[in-house]
Amino acid sequence: MTTESHILVIFPHPDDETFSSAGTLARYVDEGVPVTYACLTLGQMGRNLGNPPFATRESLPDIRERELDDAMKAIGITDLRKMGLRDKTVEFEPVEEMDAMVQSLIDETQPSTIISFYPGFAVHPDHEATAEAVVRTVGRMEVSRRPRLQLVAFSNDAVEQLGEPDIVNDISAYRDRKYAAFEAHRSQTGPFLEQLANPQGQASGVPKEAANFLTTETFWTYSFK
Repeated sequence: MTTESHILVIFPHPDDETFSSAGTLARYVDEGVPVTYACLTLGQMGRNLGNPPFATRESLPDIRERELDDAMKAIGITDLRKMGLRDKTVEFEPVEEMDAMVQSLIDETQPSTIISFYPGFAVHPDHEATAEAVVRTVGRMEVSRRPRLQLVAFSNDAVEQLGEPDIVNDISAYRDRKYAAFEAHRSQTGPFLEQLANPQGQASGVPKEAANFLTTETFWTYSFK
């Protein structure tokens, strides 16, 4: 990893940080780099209610907030910002308000790097709206003041369209921390955790793509034209 002064993480949902970046973030924390996580919503409209179900539509927001808090403890992040937007409506937030929120976070934390989603390759409308706000806002900054954008691309055509990831982090040493963060988000990650619970460890019974989440995290840097 490059030398960093502050990492600002901006994702729309609880668990976005765990699937994409938990091992990388845990390593930054252990290296003494300040990490701020701005989670835009509490995932109130999450598809899953536990496996077997233990949440209701009414209780899910409180449950997901507690899960987010527990995941932060597992990763080691102490500066968590809950930004108060509503799940599945981020794409409808006024552009100027989204950009002002991102700019305010940048002004306060003065990050050397921002971790978020890559626009056009983030799959979910809330992901895309978040990615677009981050890129728009940073793109308006003076070049000398811009933080580096270290972005997550989940769509199946990411490598075909963007090329191989610019950053490939081996997080094998942090797999237990990442697994604990997955466990914290148990209302949404139950089926995924079942894939990882094969008693033979990460052998043939676990899909390769599932096991890879615990050992490797990839990012693309964003270059403004």
